[in-house]
Amino acid sequence: MVMISKVVPDKIRRCVMCLLLLITVSAVAEDGKLTGRVIGTVETVDYSTFNKSTTVNTREMAFDGNLNTYFASWERSYTWTGLDLGSPHVITKVGWSPRNDVHGEARVVLGVFEGANREDFMDALPLYIIKERGTIGVISYSTVNCSAGFRYVRYIGPSDARCNIAEIEFYGHLGEGDNSNLYQLTNLPTVSIHTLNGVIPFDKKNDIEAQISIIADGEESLLAAAGTIRERGNYSRTFPKKPYRIKFDKKKQVLDAPAKAKKWTLINNYGDKTLMRNLLAFELSRRMGMPYTPYGRAVDVMLNGEYKGCYQLCDQVEVHKNRVNITEMTPQDLSGSALTGGYFFEIDAYADQEQKWFWSNQGNPVTIKSPDEDSIANVQFNYIRNHFNKLESQWRTYLDLNTFLRHFLVGELSGNTDTYWSVFMYKKRDDDIVYTGPVWDFDLAFDNDNRTYPVNSKTDFIYRSGGSSAGNMRTFVDRIVINDSQAKAQLVELWDEARQNGLNKESLTLYVDSLEAELQQSQELNFMRWPVMLDWVHQNPHIWGSYEQEVQNVRRFISQRVEWMDKRLNYTFVPSSIADVRIDLHQPYQVFTVSGRYCGKSLHGHPHGVYIVRQGNITHKVTL
Repeated sequence: MVMISKVVPDKIRRCVMCLLLLITVSAVAEDGKLTGRVIGTVETVDYSTFNKSTTVNTREMAFDGNLNTYFASWERSYTWTGLDLGSPHVITKVGWSPRNDVHGEARVVLGVFEGANREDFMDALPLYIIKERGTIGVISYSTVNCSAGFRYVRYIGPSDARCNIAEIEFYGHLGEGDNSNLYQLTNLPTVSIHTLNGVIPFDKKNDIEAQISIIADGEESLLAAAGTIRERGNYSRTFPKKPYRIKFDKKKQVLDAPAKAKKWTLINNYGDKTLMRNLLAFELSRRMGMPYTPYGRAVDVMLNGEYKGCYQLCDQVEVHKNRVNITEMTPQDLSGSALTGGYFFEIDAYADQEQKWFWSNQGNPVTIKSPDEDSIANVQFNYIRNHFNKLESQWRTYLDLNTFLRHFLVGELSGNTDTYWSVFMYKKRDDDIVYTGPVWDFDLAFDNDNRTYPVNSKTDFIYRSGGSSAGNMRTFVDRIVINDSQAKAQLVELWDEARQNGLNKESLTLYVDSLEAELQQSQELNFMRWPVMLDWVHQNPHIWGSYEQEVQNVRRFISQRVEWMDKRLNYTFVPSSIADVRIDLHQPYQVFTVSGRYCGKSLHGHPHGVYIVRQGNITHKVTL
């Protein structure tokens, strides 16, 4: 690297830098066209007979210099052709030309170039993705922005294209390179997954051996590690854009996630054309003060070199010190204190599809998530089933109202019709209280459900106005937020806490704006891959016609929903006039909620929130 001293005048430094840039560009331009042993998919299609072949339209024809010949594979997806260069080369340019037929120009869109140093491409990294139609009879070129060196290079055709490529060219120079500058598909992190022998995940039981690479941080950070992949989810698995669970062989801290863990999820967001509803709901969860909000980050996903779309990389919701922070039980925890926890479970409309689940006495289906189905002992199963039944009949004794009501407010503020279709809950060791959370599954929220649209036109909470619920959860929730005066008062206090801490339509609209800007490049690619913008998908209530209008629908909903919640809770927002000051904890004081309910003589042990502290003749507002 050439270093330029800071003492050199700026004008001279700029001239030197321009000269160095010209030299670099010239060097790239002079990189030669590379040759090597042709590798790739062997079985082809003979279009004259529509039979399988190995001698017609072969992979070699993509490198014969003839724009009138082409490579066409027998299989429709995950097929490719490329070169074994014999030794690592840094690729600086790629070229391509589509097959000369009526579909040729479109067939190259979302075609991907990759480089690897293993012949099976398990360690492959992306070099370039084609975002525009090709031109028949012409080779299109693009500069490659990747500093790593690769022995094996290839072109993978987009889904359902049979490759159908007339010519492929690679340019570069001999060298091992480095990972200082890697290629991302968009401004979002790129998650590239390659499976052993190219096996595609086919269910949520069988883990497929994989190598997982995540490129982020301005193309300067690479996490590459061995692991597995499988499908995940319930209804979301029925979509053509599949959701996945990835599991590293060893714990990894992914991107800026708090947890270092093995298991992570890739949420497909197929029915959510904004690609942001879950991320927005997680922001509501944080603002509502939920003890744990799952980590989520929008990413671009590739599987075996094929672009799969914009996903949400998210925590696997599980027992973990930075996730659901409870004691993880062992099969030996069979009595005494050990038997009391921790338990992680889900009120789950799909419980009957799981191995370890039960119907509660009041008709609610419950799946036990931890201990898991492979390790839970009968005495543990019976313990948590009996404890849940006690919770239902004596909720004032066994339910943590703080987390239950905060979870409720997130569901209602987002207009989530699925809030009580799936509810996570947990119980700690040596603690009889059952806590609610985290929040999860918001693809139908923010006015995206034709069964309840428009949500803000309703006069009652969404869970009582067409929202889905597992078992008899609607009745259970009614007992708390409708029929219990103390719970209703606490609900208003929690809402006031959030409003006093800046929850308003202006701040939420700005957050939607920031997500829209962040997702702009990726959504363009996503809807090339999944052209559903003008289709009715899942429970879509309306065809808005563009990404911008889809986001505007969310923006419109959230800006109106805060006022709707104020009205439904019979709440009037009055900014606090009490100054934030320090109190002397060594002197006597009294603690009250913002609505005036007495909470004792100590701040210790109270849930997170805003409190009023009276010390002598002075009143203070404090935030825990």
